[in-house]
Amino acid sequence: MNKLILNTSIQNFIEQNIDTDIMSVLLKKQLFEGVSQKELARQIEVKKKCKKKLPTWFKTPKIFYPKKLNFEQTSSEKTASYKSRIVSGKTLLDLTVGFGVDSYFFSKIFAAVSCCEINAELAKITRHNFEILEVSNINVIPSDGISFLQHTKKRFDCIYLDPSRRDDSKGKVFRLSDCSPNVLVLLNAIFNKTDTVLIKTSPLLDIRLGLNELMHVSEIHIVAVKNEVKELVWLLKKDFHGSASIKTINIKKKSAERFDFGLEEESVSTSDFSLPLKYLYEPNSAILKSGAFKLVGKRFSLKKLHGHSHLYTSNELIDFPGRSFHIQNILSYGKRLRQNLDLATANITVRNFPHSVATIRRRFKFKDGGEYYLFFTKDFNNHLIVLKCLKKE
Repeated sequence: MNKLILNTSIQNFIEQNIDTDIMSVLLKKQLFEGVSQKELARQIEVKKKCKKKLPTWFKTPKIFYPKKLNFEQTSSEKTASYKSRIVSGKTLLDLTVGFGVDSYFFSKIFAAVSCCEINAELAKITRHNFEILEVSNINVIPSDGISFLQHTKKRFDCIYLDPSRRDDSKGKVFRLSDCSPNVLVLLNAIFNKTDTVLIKTSPLLDIRLGLNELMHVSEIHIVAVKNEVKELVWLLKKDFHGSASIKTINIKKKSAERFDFGLEEESVSTSDFSLPLKYLYEPNSAILKSGAFKLVGKRFSLKKLHGHSHLYTSNELIDFPGRSFHIQNILSYGKRLRQNLDLATANITVRNFPHSVATIRRRFKFKDGGEYYLFFTKDFNNHLIVLKCLKKE
């Protein structure tokens, strides 16, 4: 950690060049003694990425930013804040603190947070930033979290892990057994020091696979921001042997969509089917990830278009956790589609359809955008149909 970067003149340069092309910074001659252009460029590049993801860090003077690779896996403030409210207690151990965003928000809930970071440089950066952010109840331990866990005599109200999703060749992985540390072989040791474990995993991890591999899963939280699933969060309780609860949230700019259910609810649900009615509904990405394809229709008294389309319909407009549309026209898919639609631009979605969006755009020469939304899908008779819709706000 090059502390010269914290000098006022260098901090001013970083602030003034936040939107400057990084290559132009790298190609300049060294501007500040003791600080390379590469170090300057890294600070600018990573700070810029914090503007929306970590606004508290971005707005706070003299924050030191890590390498881009260390930053990429960090939680956003929105997802970290949500995670911090899943658990409670007095003491928490973060075995994989990284840049420290999750621990920062846990520190608002827990009286004392201990966090481990095996990368000594990153541990220094994280400790410095906690001091700058005026957080006094976090202890950063520059040590391998697993080694610390094995040697400490303390017990914690909760232990949190965010295993690294990079393999030895720096490629991205998502299976639990491929992440580091491998939580699957550590769970027994972890449960020796706590009764509550919280694990963040890749949004790509298959939920059924995770349930089969992990033990004592009490809750699975599917966290989306602006309709993009960002992470899965697994709450494990020692000696819990029941069926897991699924809790989905889609965090929007001014509100949040929630849909919670038990796994057994989906398994016993059935779908009612219908041809398209007056309104069309598309569940948000968190619900789609959860697999509640039958239950969401039942819960909101909606008809489903097809068993594999995951689009729903009704004659009365309802408040729905996802996108809602007023159906303007229903057409059969065919060569004369463009002529029948009389549209040059459209927003296109495919659900359970044999052609991709790109193929459809090439074939019918639709430009992207406009007020109309076209859904290419199948009805319950397996007919290819196109729904021309207007979005309901």
